[in-house]
Amino acid sequence: MAFDSLNALIVMEGHGPYVWTCYGVFFLLLGVLVWWSLRERRQLVREQKQLQQQKTEASPLQAGSTAGSFQRINTSRQ
Repeated sequence: MAFDSLNALIVMEGHGPYVWTCYGVFFLLLGVLVWWSLRERRQLVREQKQLQQQKTEASPLQAGSTAGSFQRINTSRQ
């Protein structure tokens, strides 16, 4: 679809307010989703680091131990 001018692009034969409002809401929600996801990820990483630090302080590995150790990882938050 080609438009003769920038004003014609904005107005879109009367459909402009609806179209541009939809674009605005979409990008606003997309931005909120990205922000929320990054916030949750940072919080989860911080919690996991604290949990790992608490576990290592509570049961440090013996020096000279050659055996591997396996620890249970919490996969969900409640």
